[in-house]
Amino acid sequence: EVQLVESGGGLVQAGGSLRLSCAASGFHYHDYAIAWFRQAPGKEREGVSCISSRDGTTVYTDSVKGRFHISSDRAKNTVYLQMDSLISEDSARYYCAADSDAWGSPLCGPRIAPIMRFGSWGQGTQVTVSS
Repeated sequence: EVQLVESGGGLVQAGGSLRLSCAASGFHYHDYAIAWFRQAPGKEREGVSCISSRDGTTVYTDSVKGRFHISSDRAKNTVYLQMDSLISEDSARYYCAADSDAWGSPLCGPRIAPIMRFGSWGQGTQVTVSS
């Protein structure tokens, strides 16, 4: 059973930075993708960033390009989301999601695949940006 545990959220002032972590266990996929989604109150869950183990492809939603950076440490089975120049619109609960990326259209690229294509989810970590 795949387990994803997020950490690193918190309260930060606008312009500040946070680094989220997603620790994964129980993976048995040779090729997989891990994505970060976020959901603010009253809004739909949206894809923020994605990284694929196939070739290291990374994808970002337009609103975070140039400010967020996704990376992975395969030895630690952890994916990170470095978030810089945070703005109030980044406030949301951030979720880590994962699934096999071995067949079908890529989960990462050219856009982040829809929610239903990711079968494993973490509980989320709250990010609040004060203006």
